[in-house]
Amino acid sequence: MGSSDTAGDSAAATRSLSAGHDERHWRDLIAELGAEIAHPLTTALERIHALTSSGRIDRSGLKALRDEVEAARQVGMTAQLLARFANERLQQSHERVALAESLQSVLTHRKRETETRGITLQPVLQPVDVIVDASLTFSLLNTLLDWALAQARSRIDFTIDVQSWKSKVRLTCRFDLPASAMLTDGARAPAPAPLDSLTWRLLEQTTATMNLELSRQVDEGAVAVTLKFAAAAKSEVAGITTIDLDEGFDSSINSKPLAGSHVVVVASRREVRARVRDAIRNMGLLVDLVGSIEEAADFCRDGLPHALIIESILHGERCDRFCAEIRAEVPGFPFIDIIEQGQEFSVSNDERGERARVGQEAIEAALPSVLMFELSKTL
Repeated sequence: MGSSDTAGDSAAATRSLSAGHDERHWRDLIAELGAEIAHPLTTALERIHALTSSGRIDRSGLKALRDEVEAARQVGMTAQLLARFANERLQQSHERVALAESLQSVLTHRKRETETRGITLQPVLQPVDVIVDASLTFSLLNTLLDWALAQARSRIDFTIDVQSWKSKVRLTCRFDLPASAMLTDGARAPAPAPLDSLTWRLLEQTTATMNLELSRQVDEGAVAVTLKFAAAAKSEVAGITTIDLDEGFDSSINSKPLAGSHVVVVASRREVRARVRDAIRNMGLLVDLVGSIEEAADFCRDGLPHALIIESILHGERCDRFCAEIRAEVPGFPFIDIIEQGQEFSVSNDERGERARVGQEAIEAALPSVLMFELSKTL
């Protein structure tokens, strides 16, 4: 009896410690969320007050205001993703994913953004397949790049290699911190606060959800983050047989949205922009609305979204040139045309050079599925 009571007390104590840790963890996250969202909004409010007083704002001031609002919005989206990935009921598929190709695709897609920030990317990627959920991997790689871009001085190195004796694939991200953020006494010192940002918390939560190994080392201003994946094998990897693997895009499309992806809607008519926005409102996407191809080109100058939805009446030489420039930079980039009439819709066909199309009468019913398919094709 005494032994049983002791075991019960021990289990209860363990649950209590775990609950206390979880409570502190989420309390700290909420505090970080409040701090990170308050800073850009405070700066934006000060800028608006200055605008109200002067009645004038120049182009650089308008861009700064947009960047501050965008930063606050990004923090809000990060918080939503944290909550989503912490959900124990989140369903994952086991898919064979070419990790090097996936990472290279992310780096290519975000080339404009990295160049605008003055960051050079140096990938040395060994081709290898891993067993993961494809859409979560897409989110993971973008989160890792988000965090590194916010920290790095001028260059980020990515390497992928295989630890064959462990059946593990290792992805490492290395960069130098700006001088002001360097540690004073090497790796023994606690990491500076900016490293433990909300984006880092999202990276931690995503790797925990995917059951991956994550480690970070900081030494004299040099940072190295390592992720370890299960290597794919022909027969069995970490208890998963080939029968259990999902192939193709169907499982990704049906089981989960690509939350956090960025979509720009280009439509001259306000009612079309509103209908498209409302149709995809619940997909967990970052959505921006612009009224012309010129505005879209200006918006995309410093960084590409993950998809563009374009009203067909804007098609013409300028639109074709804009789309061709993006496709030359990112082959297979998703475009969806909103055509004038009908309930027809279709996904893209690269072999025939056909883009995805959705009729105006099918926006509410078909656009979310078509958009999901087009985004999934880029994994």
